[in-house]
Parts: sequence; structure tokens; C-alpha cells
Amino acid sequence: MEGNATSPAETLASELSKVVEFLPENPLTGQLEVYWRLMTSTYTHFQIATFGSLIAHEVAYFGICLPAFLFQFVPFLQRFKIQQDKQETSALQWKCFKLILFNHFFIQAPLILGVYAYTEMFGIPYDWENFPRWYSFIVRVFMCAVIEDTWHYFMHRALHDKRIYKYIHKVHHHFQSPFGMTAEYAHPAETMILGTGFFIGLLLTCNHVAFLWVWMVARLLETIDVHSGYDIPYINVFHLIPGYAGARFHDFHHKNFTGNYASSFIWWDWIFGTDKQWKEFYAKTEGITKATKLD
Repeated sequence: MEGNATSPAETLASELSKVVEFLPENPLTGQLEVYWRLMTSTYTHFQIATFGSLIAHEVAYFGICLPAFLFQFVPFLQRFKIQQDKQETSALQWKCFKLILFNHFFIQAPLILGVYAYTEMFGIPYDWENFPRWYSFIVRVFMCAVIEDTWHYFMHRALHDKRIYKYIHKVHHHFQSPFGMTAEYAHPAETMILGTGFFIGLLLTCNHVAFLWVWMVARLLETIDVHSGYDIPYINVFHLIPGYAGARFHDFHHKNFTGNYASSFIWWDWIFGTDKQWKEFYAKTEGITKATKLD
């Protein structure tokens, strides 16, 4: 009968469920379960969502920044520095560090306080029984990255408007040759404006409080990578992602100030032609392959 016909969506869901059955469990599940259950039995949801998120952010941010910071002291790695004529100095790093701490504890920390309200309002689970499988994390992180990249492109491009650039975004461009820690060196208003893209994806995809931390770490890995000032081949797994921008793409934005507005991918700049100067520059240098990979 027509009323019992299976819809295409139901058929697709059925086929996907069959595929999922053959996928392995989360790696390190045993130890992860022990520690996760200990955390959720020891601390309240409020403590996990607020203090836990703040600690996770600080550890992740400065932990991810550390390798790029150490690169400057390893002569062998200097060959991979993108802007060879500009080196980090202790004065610049200290200047960056001070504003980073201000933004983290006076701008981002209050925003993190809202995480608990969000999880309670939308019934986001904390328990181990509802802990997502690894492939769910991957799919949802990619969705969040695409959403954030879209928001970032248009808002970042707007912040370059000459009528407002000097009031907000100029702070971030203080570093013409970026290094890892400069990823969140920005005017407080910019932190709020561009940071909104991070939360939009969460509102649409978050299915567990653990995903909030996974997406946060993934986003920090990406933004610190593109601000690192180094392009080290072969070991950066992000370059396995189709359309990933990378350090050279964003480093050129800091050097040139115009174009390359997206955060993670090259798609929007390619669509609107705002990567033209980057392509022209690298067509004259060793970057010709990267500059034309979408042509």
C-alpha cells in the first residue's frame, strides 16, 4: 500500500545504520569512561560547564601554542618560517600575552559562564551513556567548521571596511608576521563578533557537553596553525582536508592586509575572488601549486 511506502530519507537512514554497525568503538574507551564517570560523579553540571570549559580552553590554547613558540629556538625549523625577514621578539610576545590573558578572562570567561545555561536550556547531556561515537564528533566538527568559516569570511571582510578597520580589526593586524599566540590577539569587540561563529555551529549540532570541548580544541588547533608563521610539510593532518587554507594562506593576509578573509577554508575567497592577490603572489614563487589548486 502507498501509505506504507518507505521514504527516501528513511531508506537512507536505514542504510547508514547498517554501515555504522561495522564502525569501531571510540578509541581508548575504557580509560576515557573511567575518567568521565569520575568527573561527572564528582562535579556538578555547573562546575563542568563553566570551570571545566575554562580550564580546557586555557590548557588547549597555550598547549597548542607551545610548539610554534619553541620552533623559533630550533635552527633547523627556521627554513619553514613563512616570513623569513620578520622574527618574533620577547617584547612582541609579552605584548601579545598580556592582551590574550585580558581577552580570555574578561571577555571569553563571561561567555563561557553561559555554557551551563545553554546546556540546561537545550537538555544537552553530560552522562557517559549518551557519549557520542567518534564519527559523530568528526561529522559535527566539520559542520561547525563550515558554519564558522562562512560567518568568519563575511564578518572579517566587513571588519576590513576602511570606515571601521582602524577602530577594531587593526588591533589584530598589529602583527604583520603572526605567531601562534596571536590567534586570539584582538580587540574585545572583534572577539565577540568573530567568536559568534563558533557558537552558531554549536547551537545547531551540539549533542553532548563533550562535543563542545572537542569543537573548541579543533577550532583552536586550526586558528593557531594558520597563525603559527610556519608551514611544515607532511606532518600537518589538516592539509588532508579538501579546501583547507593553512598557514601560508592566512599569513599572506597579515602581510598583504587585503583578501584571504576566510578562517579555515579557501572556498569563499575563491568564490568572491578575494584570493586574487594571493594567487598572483604565489604564482611568482614556490606557491604556484597551492595558489591554483581550485582552478
